[in-house]
Amino acid sequence: MRIGYCTNLINTQADGTGSQFIEKGKEKGFDYVELPLAQMVALNDADYNFIKEKLSASGLECEACNNFFPPSIRLTGNDVDFGKIEDYLAKALGRAAELGVKVIVFGSPMSKNIPEGFPKDTAWSQLVELLRFIDPLAKEKGITIAIEPICKGESNFINTAAEGLKLAKDADRDTIRLLIDYYHLALENENPEIILEAAPYLKHIHFADPKGRAYPQEVKNAYVTFVNLLKHIGYKSLISIEALSKNFDHDAKHSVEVMRQLTK
Repeated sequence: MRIGYCTNLINTQADGTGSQFIEKGKEKGFDYVELPLAQMVALNDADYNFIKEKLSASGLECEACNNFFPPSIRLTGNDVDFGKIEDYLAKALGRAAELGVKVIVFGSPMSKNIPEGFPKDTAWSQLVELLRFIDPLAKEKGITIAIEPICKGESNFINTAAEGLKLAKDADRDTIRLLIDYYHLALENENPEIILEAAPYLKHIHFADPKGRAYPQEVKNAYVTFVNLLKHIGYKSLISIEALSKNFDHDAKHSVEVMRQLTK
């Protein structure tokens, strides 16, 4: 398994990319970096190219991106503008491909949350239609879309891995797969054995200590149970730490050691 880190939750810059942490990732032992796509798309060409050059010089690749859609783009409800979505996808998938991204994480709670009073089954159908529309565009770029279930504290739609798995199955397209985030799984008190059922669809993992959404600093029994299930299904793809930190240098170094011990 390859160990990476997300920059969105440790960002301190106005652009929201967290790109100031790209250069530190290699020295801390990470295999790759996961940048937030909506923030990368919002950059002007000069700033975007500057980050691309920084990434190239870092020795790390951006193998995945999270934050697929910005809150300004509605994906459910009566205000969905498919023309706006199509224009955004052209730029987003184009930039992701230029960065070498292989997996885009589709969490985007502010975009996909169901508006008050809007029928859930209609919103579900809207996401299925969207994912089927994205499929050939992503396939052309060699990119997989990984649905990210997000806990009820942050989203009102697609909260569990079981729901994310059902959405992937309903979309029924080759590039539409599933991400399981250990943090959200734990907050939803979901049985980690959902990994066994999700095995054919599981493409990406996010990880954080549920206590404080922190960088893991020690091996815990619950971590071992989770990772052993991944080993059992033969999972050999990406695991990104998506966590908060006030001291990245310290937290990242110890987290990489923990994740290497868990996944060896």
